[in-house]
Amino acid sequence: MSFDRYSRQERFKPIGVQGQEKLISKHVLVIGAGALGTSSAEQLVRGGVGKLTIVDRDYVEWSNLQRQQLFTEKDAKQRIPKAKAAESKLKEINSEVQIKGHIMDVQREELERLIDGVDVVLDATDNFDTRMLVNDVCQKHRIPWIYGGCVGSHGMSFTILPGETPCLQCLLESVPMGGATCDTVGVISPAVQMVTAHQVAEALKILVDDKEALIGKFVMFDLWNHHYTTMKVDRAKRETCPSCGVHATYPYLSPEYQTKTAVLCGRDTVQIRPPSKMVRDLDEVRMSLVDGEVEQNPFLLSYKKGDHRMIFFKDGRVLIHGTKDVTEARNLYHKIIG
Repeated sequence: MSFDRYSRQERFKPIGVQGQEKLISKHVLVIGAGALGTSSAEQLVRGGVGKLTIVDRDYVEWSNLQRQQLFTEKDAKQRIPKAKAAESKLKEINSEVQIKGHIMDVQREELERLIDGVDVVLDATDNFDTRMLVNDVCQKHRIPWIYGGCVGSHGMSFTILPGETPCLQCLLESVPMGGATCDTVGVISPAVQMVTAHQVAEALKILVDDKEALIGKFVMFDLWNHHYTTMKVDRAKRETCPSCGVHATYPYLSPEYQTKTAVLCGRDTVQIRPPSKMVRDLDEVRMSLVDGEVEQNPFLLSYKKGDHRMIFFKDGRVLIHGTKDVTEARNLYHKIIG
């Protein structure tokens, strides 16, 4: 390790040399490699966290480049999966950190496996289905996680400590989360950075064992209109909560909550997930395509015909662009896959 690499961080008394040594031994899981995920991941890697795992189901598009750091025009042209593009860039930033990017749609089985040995989870997702799953897994395994959301010039963040703070299930009954998305009202990059500044600062406090410094409140802001609010939410914690209460059942880990199709956040895109684990042979898929435009890289195959584009991943998932209709998406899928 370079002697002075983390010198400025070590001079910050709340971290110091001992805190830096703790960081090097810690493992952070980032769910999502979009705007929030890439920003948080870069800060953590530059700060010297020992191990970072980043997970994402999507690939880089041109519209991502405005706010999703770590990605380049080359990544968008080649439709490189975000997890792999992020992993590559992060390894160039700090070769001393163990970095692993996973191209996958996070469901119960995947998350139960990924959570092993993790010290804190950062939420960088774009949907509440995944967040509720993360919430239940973290409650079950008693792992802190940090919620984050961003749209327009608005952002919000809250640190969830199992057994101590309200969980996301509790908060949904008392805190307005909003229903807008980046695709419907847009988003500005500074708002993203504000959210991740809160998330990463909170993560560092947890990782160096300085929980007394945690803000302990729900943070909301509107960066464009100069509004900043913190809310005490202690009373939101419910003993009867199915996710964190006295008799928790972790409902989002049950099979009925594991959907096989999902309309992606604010986009004309449906994801179809196979009913069981598999490894798809992309070359075999390519041979079955008799017309349309086909592009392929080591991670995925893109097939465009008419108004629709289908993206095939090795883990069996397919993204169908050009529709929000699950039935239509399934029909298109079955025409190719059977």
